[in-house]
Amino acid sequence: MADTEIPPLSPDDAKLIRNERAKLTAMWVNGVAVASVAVGGISPSVAIFSGTASALTASTLLVGWSLLAGILHLVARRLLGALRA
Repeated sequence: MADTEIPPLSPDDAKLIRNERAKLTAMWVNGVAVASVAVGGISPSVAIFSGTASALTASTLLVGWSLLAGILHLVARRLLGALRA
């Protein structure tokens, strides 16, 4: 089996790799934001309507998780703003 060397990365290749990593990270952070809305937004709403939680507790959870989701979404947008042309 012949030894094959991996050629060094060109600056364009390095930039593409960096951009793809930033996109993957932003997508992951945004996915966590969506999960935060699902868990912290929908669950308290269901708890209010089913009567298993007080309106104050569920509302506090709803606002807190929604804020977290919004912040995470903004972090993801900032990561995408750092992409290089």
